[in-house]
Amino acid sequence: MSEALAFLMAHANTWAATALLCIGLWVVMVRGNLIKKVIGLNIFQTGVFLFYISMGYIIGGTAPIVEEGADAVYSNPLPHVLILTAIVVSVATTSLALALIVRIRESYGTTEEDDVIASDEA
Repeated sequence: MSEALAFLMAHANTWAATALLCIGLWVVMVRGNLIKKVIGLNIFQTGVFLFYISMGYIIGGTAPIVEEGADAVYSNPLPHVLILTAIVVSVATTSLALALIVRIRESYGTTEEDDVIASDEA
């Protein structure tokens, strides 16, 4: 296996997280549909979750359960707990955003950002 391929495979989670972050950010910046923007934010959040979980992984690490006479390397559970909390916040944020988009659709008749801004200016 070549050295470059070995490097890519060793950091596959980081590359996947970076790709998700870039895709999510691109969708939020480029798309005008509000629902697509919420989907882009969810993709971005998934990239953040993957990055944090990857940072918390320790090769050869075990669950932090201390046993007598055991000499082991323990993984830090804090990143995983933080991501569980972030997932709950993400679901709540997504549901609130979609509820607001429904109200915008009822008021303006569209979910396109440019049309909503244009109708406000008129």
